Amino acid sequence: MKKRRLTAALLCAVLAASTVLSGCGGKKTTEGGSAAAGTEAGKNEAGKGEDGGKPVVYTELYSGEVTTLNYLVSASEADFKTAAYCIDTLIEYDSEGKIRPGQATEWEYDEASKTWTFHLREAKWVDNTGAPVADVTAQDFVDAIKYQLTPEYESGIVQNLFGVIANAKAYYNGLVYNGGADEDGVVWNAVDFSEVGVKAVDDHTLTYTLETEVPYFLSSLAYIVYMPAYGPQLEELGKTFATAADKMYYNGSYYMSEFSPQERRIYKKNTLNYDADIVYIDEIQKIYNAESTTIGPEMIKRGEIDYAEITADILDDWMSNEDTKNLISRERPRNSYSYFYCFNFDPQFDAEYEPDNWRKAVNNENFRKALSSALNKTKEVAVLEPNVPEDYVINTITPAKFTFNADGTDFTEIGDMAALGDTFNEAKAVEYRDLAKSELAAEGVTFPVKVLLPYNPTEVNWDKECQVVEQQMESLLGTDFIDIIVQTGPTDGFLTEIRRNGKYAMLKCNWGADYADPETWTDPFYQAKGESGYDLGYKYANLAKAIEDGTPSADAVLEYFTTIEEAKDIKVDINARYEAFAKAEATLINHALVVPFSISVSKYLATKLNVFEGQYAPFGVSNLKYKGQHLQDHYISMEEFEANKEKAGQ
Repeated sequence: MKKRRLTAALLCAVLAASTVLSGCGGKKTTEGGSAAAGTEAGKNEAGKGEDGGKPVVYTELYSGEVTTLNYLVSASEADFKTAAYCIDTLIEYDSEGKIRPGQATEWEYDEASKTWTFHLREAKWVDNTGAPVADVTAQDFVDAIKYQLTPEYESGIVQNLFGVIANAKAYYNGLVYNGGADEDGVVWNAVDFSEVGVKAVDDHTLTYTLETEVPYFLSSLAYIVYMPAYGPQLEELGKTFATAADKMYYNGSYYMSEFSPQERRIYKKNTLNYDADIVYIDEIQKIYNAESTTIGPEMIKRGEIDYAEITADILDDWMSNEDTKNLISRERPRNSYSYFYCFNFDPQFDAEYEPDNWRKAVNNENFRKALSSALNKTKEVAVLEPNVPEDYVINTITPAKFTFNADGTDFTEIGDMAALGDTFNEAKAVEYRDLAKSELAAEGVTFPVKVLLPYNPTEVNWDKECQVVEQQMESLLGTDFIDIIVQTGPTDGFLTEIRRNGKYAMLKCNWGADYADPETWTDPFYQAKGESGYDLGYKYANLAKAIEDGTPSADAVLEYFTTIEEAKDIKVDINARYEAFAKAEATLINHALVVPFSISVSKYLATKLNVFEGQYAPFGVSNLKYKGQHLQDHYISMEEFEANKEKAGQ
């Protein structure tokens, strides 16, 4: 059997082709990690601070509550932040975006069997008091996969395993259909879990056998779907796993000592963690306040919290005021998130917003192109970034500088993607509007078409963005053509209530990359045959509904889906793979099935953290961690931010 060790050159060939920021590394040995601090017996004595001094406590406000702590089922970043702080993955990324050992100290890949083998370090699970409860073993990674593959737990991320881990989909569908046929007539018989490609060889040796070659597999291990969980606890608690701080165990840098919904979340340093010596913050306090966007800056002035966003409506005043101008810096620039507007092809909103009328309108390509061409992205981004909004506008779903082919060519400059330009065009918008009017009138559509546009009130300035969209679109296209209805959504559970339940006509959505490959940017949109967007829990826009209903948009959606399937089948030839994915994304945009909008705008902040000390990768959960960051005794100024940025080579 031919076994391939991950030498630096080989890992570069696999990962550098996918992202310039993913570091190259071979068969890894521990670099920068330490032996577990503290003792393995008794209480985990966290919170004493460096050198036994006063504990270092970081405090910030939050305004939107999580829907669950269960990182094995949720696809929402807000929900799995706790896991990012508290659960160690097999590999992770350092502050420069280079792979480093995590729970695994070394690994190798066997080409013949398509099997990755990971060798785990000694580690402990601790409870919400910091007391050790069990060893972390390879079986905990296996049991976490099995939990996600159990349909009754309704995991919203399980599809990340399908087509990657051998027999994962077959096992899952075997439980769903139990020998019956799916909607396409495919019979799914029961499959024993022993046939799924994840195995605990012994306590410290874990293997993943892939269904096929997966160029990006190693990078995907920094995502929540491959996080471990203590198996006996999963078996005991089932659906109640991670419903409270004392209903989960922790193996990461922190453990959650308190979770009081709409009050506070408290995280304390896990001194039994292998990297405890580079965890410099002893306690993280997240305090709930529904008015955090307005109260936070005032508390910064009084020095009561360590972080707050500085919103556009007060930014100028803060920048011109001698007392506050040196309190402002920015978050670390990142291209791990893309924002875009989705049109809902399966509206489930109330009758007063005329869902049937919208369904007819949205399936007309000229109607979608009219709205797409009328969206002045720069003007809307200016709500968040008034100085250089054009720096954040994008014309693709995949951000530039996220991923590169084997020749080093940026994915956004490959094939059909290279021809994509700014979708905003006033003359074209009017032209598309007139064509759509004529075509839709013939189908019995009534005007103005009501366009339900919800927003999350806990997101800073989202309401103002919606107002800009309403004003510019209605002004250009006419209120006799569209009636954009800006609606305030719920403060808690916005994604579940609005997007996942189809209660919108048009909605600004985002997606964060899960691994280093362009395929990750298809996950919000692509649906395999028989899969429901609602059942999957995270499919945006429900594009497949157009195919199901045989609407005028069916051909465009089918073309996109088919091209995605062709691209996924290309496993080795990176250039051909990227060319195919570029063709698919161009299809999605050229038919105005979605509207690209922006990358993450670097927010203006008041913070006592050097944001360039934190872990970084343009995918996964690395950006959410506090490991490696020092809490300063002052708020970072813009001058200091720029110096830190230059020092980090950003």
